[in-house]
Amino acid sequence: MKIISRTFHAWLDYMSCAVLLAAPWALKFSDSEAATAVAICAGLLILFSSLMTKYEGGVFRMIPMSMHLTLDVLLGIFLIASPWLFAFQDKIQWPHIIFGVLAIFSGLFTERKSTREASAIENI
Repeated sequence: MKIISRTFHAWLDYMSCAVLLAAPWALKFSDSEAATAVAICAGLLILFSSLMTKYEGGVFRMIPMSMHLTLDVLLGIFLIASPWLFAFQDKIQWPHIIFGVLAIFSGLFTERKSTREASAIENI
């Protein structure tokens, strides 16, 4: 069962991007270069994929929604593992873990087809 609409997912993407880009300074972990780099890169990746996805929040609409959702899950796994991969688990880890879980959840529970696409398939 998919419980997140594509429109809400787009909103979540842009809000997540903003929060991840601001997190190192807002949550005071900017002294950790690795943690800061991971948060900023994740935020930029979310922004890029959102702008490029064929969904309600997309601008250039080149990436299929299924690929976007797969990227969300992979990014979530990476964010959860990043504190240990880059050895900053002693300084900060919870923002990365929380955003990782949210990315996985949104990737798994978002509608893949728009309501327009779903109704077109039903009419065939």
